[in-house]
Amino acid sequence: MAFFEGLVVTEDGVPVDVSYIGTTAYYVIDDQGFRRHVEAREVDRPVLTQFMEQLQEHRQEAVMAMLMQLGQDDLFTKAALESTVRNLRVDQILDQGLPPQARQMLAMLGFRIVVNLHGEVVRVDMPSMPEGGPGQWGEGK
Repeated sequence: MAFFEGLVVTEDGVPVDVSYIGTTAYYVIDDQGFRRHVEAREVDRPVLTQFMEQLQEHRQEAVMAMLMQLGQDDLFTKAALESTVRNLRVDQILDQGLPPQARQMLAMLGFRIVVNLHGEVVRVDMPSMPEGGPGQWGEGK
């Protein structure tokens, strides 16, 4: 499956289609009528790997935020979340996919992956929190 389906665009801002050949997902990039097929995992993996590296760097903050979301701060829940975050694997996440609601939310927040005509990631536009802290999201690059 294409993990970031609907969130990938060309440098010109044109949304990239998704096509399947057998069970393999491809991002389809229109190059003046020539439809280049780039395996989705070739685009998804480096972006997700970057996210995972950032998550590991800020593991404690992420666990605390999850505890707040859950409304729990007991030792067992914290240990379970820390273990889960520590043991996350990119291929495991790619296999599970990103729920459509999460993709819609990311799109509304301004998240997008920009690729060139060869399917190479040029940049990732991500929403970022303003310096004032959580509460308002802005678009960052």
